[in-house]
Amino acid sequence: MKILVCIKQVPDSTRVDIDPETMTLKRGGVDSKINPFDLFAIETAVKLKEKHNAQVCSISMGPPQTEAAIRETYMLGVDEGILLSDRNFAGADVLATAYALSQGILSTGLPDLIICGRQTTDGDTGQVGPEIAEFLNIPHVAYVRNIVSSDEKGMVLEMDMPETIEVVRINFPFLMTVEKGIFQPRLPSFKRRLASKDRPVRRLTLADMPDSQPENYGLKGSPTQVIRIFPPASPTTHEIWKDAPEVLADKIYSKLSELKFL
Repeated sequence: MKILVCIKQVPDSTRVDIDPETMTLKRGGVDSKINPFDLFAIETAVKLKEKHNAQVCSISMGPPQTEAAIRETYMLGVDEGILLSDRNFAGADVLATAYALSQGILSTGLPDLIICGRQTTDGDTGQVGPEIAEFLNIPHVAYVRNIVSSDEKGMVLEMDMPETIEVVRINFPFLMTVEKGIFQPRLPSFKRRLASKDRPVRRLTLADMPDSQPENYGLKGSPTQVIRIFPPASPTTHEIWKDAPEVLADKIYSKLSELKFL
């Protein structure tokens, strides 16, 4: 069994700069980490590796420093890594990101299983995983909270839907996005770090993609554009009331009613 885990390197802070021309995050020079939701996807892949003697590969798209995130997956039990890095990929929206990743996957061979985290902390769309599946023309299952059973043909999965828990049987190849409660992510292993310090990370550029037309990637290939990014308004006014308890109670009740909290 071959398993592919999609990961993303995200800013390790809420203080990030925005490019005023492209309205995208400036990722250079910012402390970064593996997207927290992706840690559950990595753990799921490694659990399946231990059960089925599978081969696990991580894949990501980003600037050259994203290699550090892929190397961190080695310390979590991943066997190999692929980095899609090319200036033509920069500024991609969710659709262009999913397309680039799907092309990278096709260039290396379709695995039996692709696992993604539910969403990323910098985008929060939860769309990239299902869109990858659509581009690859394979089925997908979202919001997986439990693997009921797995064999050489497929899996039985529980999906955490808004009001119900649904159970499905699905055959390989397919893609799934996993919830936080599926497994507890393990800590990076220092022993694995030493063992993998010379392990290469395979780099792919636009020239390696089955579709090497630059207009299909990055900003050029993004059907959506961010017009403006701004912080939410933060109210700073306050009032201090001093009076008898019964008077203050009436004032608080009136104020809460005025603000439509009651």
